[in-house]
Amino acid sequence: MIPIENSVAGRVADIHNLLPNSGLHIIGEHYQRVNHHLLGLPGARIERLTHVHSHIHALGQCRNLIRELGLEAVVRLDTAGAAAEIAAAGDPTQAVIASELAGDIYGLVSLRANIEDAAHNTTRFLIMAREPRIPHPKAVPAMTSLVFRVRNVPAALYKALGGFATNGVNITKLESYLVGGHFHAAQFYAEVEGHPEHHNVRLALEELDFFSREVRILGVYPQHSYRWESDSDSDD
Repeated sequence: MIPIENSVAGRVADIHNLLPNSGLHIIGEHYQRVNHHLLGLPGARIERLTHVHSHIHALGQCRNLIRELGLEAVVRLDTAGAAAEIAAAGDPTQAVIASELAGDIYGLVSLRANIEDAAHNTTRFLIMAREPRIPHPKAVPAMTSLVFRVRNVPAALYKALGGFATNGVNITKLESYLVGGHFHAAQFYAEVEGHPEHHNVRLALEELDFFSREVRILGVYPQHSYRWESDSDSDD
């Protein structure tokens, strides 16, 4: 499983560059509600803290607390690793943003719980595997993830995506990033609702292929139930 985006901090950097060349296939997605704790050494006091360590995305999800306490943020590779380092260092002025479980494992105490900026703080993960695991087109609501490069001509992206509009295919994500060190060679990562064997999705992909230099499907997988639950919540 790899994190791809968070509802507060946005997309996870570099993941979209890694996905096409990983040699893996997307076989599922998972949404995880994330609760962060401010952890410190036993006996540490919040008013004496000077620095807080964590992964850049965890720091980004807890900006309000960091600002409130006037702490200096220190970026680490991951939350659990940061907890282990703080426990080993033994400096009561240093804190870490991590899970309650990380505190239990490394002997740290929770100085404040549920410190994320928003109650909806949720991270979306992609489930990867060496072999594709494509669901039957009639089995479950599906998602299709793909990368493509359009031709370097005016309105190429508009034309390439026109097939999704005319065929009623919902694009839930579309992001661009540079490849090969060239500013004109943009590659796009997209996610659409539906299965490539659905008639409307097939027609949309055919039109995309006509206006693109390359189209590659990274995975076809079942939609997570969070998509339907969040839609119903927004309607209420």
